[in-house]
Amino acid sequence: MAAPDLFRRRRGKGSLTIAGGRVIDPQNGIDKKADVVIENGRVARLESGKRLTDKQIEAGRGVLDARGRVVCPGLVDLHVHFREPGREDEETVVTGSMAAVAGGFTTACCMPNTEPAIDRQEVVQFIYYQAEQAYCHVYPIAAITMERKGDLLTEIGELKDRGAVAISDDGSPVPTAAVMRRALMYAKQFDLPVASHCEDPTLAAGGAMHEGYVSTRAGIMGIPALAEELMVAREIELAGETGGHAHICHVSTARSVSLIRDGKRRKVHVTAEATPHHFSLTDELIPERFDTNLKVNPPLRTRADVRAVIRGLQDGTIDCIVTDHAPHAPEEKELEFDHAPFGLIGLETALPVAIAELVTTGKLTLPALIELMTSRPARVFALDAGHLSPGAVADVCVFDPEPVYEFEPGRFFSRSQNSPFCGRAVQGRICQTVVEGVVVFDRQR
Repeated sequence: MAAPDLFRRRRGKGSLTIAGGRVIDPQNGIDKKADVVIENGRVARLESGKRLTDKQIEAGRGVLDARGRVVCPGLVDLHVHFREPGREDEETVVTGSMAAVAGGFTTACCMPNTEPAIDRQEVVQFIYYQAEQAYCHVYPIAAITMERKGDLLTEIGELKDRGAVAISDDGSPVPTAAVMRRALMYAKQFDLPVASHCEDPTLAAGGAMHEGYVSTRAGIMGIPALAEELMVAREIELAGETGGHAHICHVSTARSVSLIRDGKRRKVHVTAEATPHHFSLTDELIPERFDTNLKVNPPLRTRADVRAVIRGLQDGTIDCIVTDHAPHAPEEKELEFDHAPFGLIGLETALPVAIAELVTTGKLTLPALIELMTSRPARVFALDAGHLSPGAVADVCVFDPEPVYEFEPGRFFSRSQNSPFCGRAVQGRICQTVVEGVVVFDRQR
């Protein structure tokens, strides 16, 4: 949806006071009413008490009125697909960043399944060049193997030097243990996480949804939970043997959560992420709607799997929440369910879905949710983001946690519109997003 008046490009570093809000900064243990004072693009200080009068706030000069709002670090997403280069009809770095800031995200890490893949220094540089025009910080994740074919490793050290924050062949699994072992060994030398798309291709081949009773009833070929779990087990064992950092992408099954929990108990360097759709939607929805926006990879699983993913978020087994934002052109998603591509957009829906599913239901406190979407993902990829410490880059999300509403079809800022959350009640609305002290998104502008 085009609404450029809501957006403002970053030009220089801003100075601003975000006044009167409930400031939640989990990394620093802060949850209180305060003003966030920003000078030259960085957090100068937090000031408690009523420093500014209501009249001064309402005057608005250099002041953002956050009364009745939550003020937190800008959200951090370790897993997005911005499709550029190659499929700019679906998304670009710039349009993806618009969706990001509309969802409260100030940092996004884009996966390398582009055309060409992010497997060479010049493609990493291209992403950074495009990111100069973006509304938020965009970091490239480089490929593990050349062209993501699963055999020849990329020049991992050179890619790190050019700015890659992790390596992954996401969208495709690394098929052999030997290649993944070498990747973990080499990446360890450069302190890079290896983000794994855990899927045994021989078990998943031809599947379009979770394998089980529901897929049988729907007459759709399934992808068994074991396809994910075998690869999760492999990556954990390889990380334990090499000392490398394995990051498990989009965890979706109960057994995967259990395997990761056990790996952490054994002090293996393994981290993990989960998406809102994997803790809020189940495979039972598919035969009710046959909505191809419900076709994702890994697929929506059972209620028991959803409960296990939530438990993993509660006890720290799963380190962070990501979106796996995967835009597709309308004509692609309008195919029959078996033939449509996997993926949904998620940047604009993530926080409201998470509040509705996790906070309103009492499964997580609001500060715990914010931690899963700010400081903890930043820590996984060693990003300087996700906190409001004095001197930190002033990336801030301001949202109203109270409104209950439904997303409307065709009203997203992403270039693509493939969301299954339209018509579903969510809670919380992004009001403003601040990047380096500049209000880049203002719903009330």
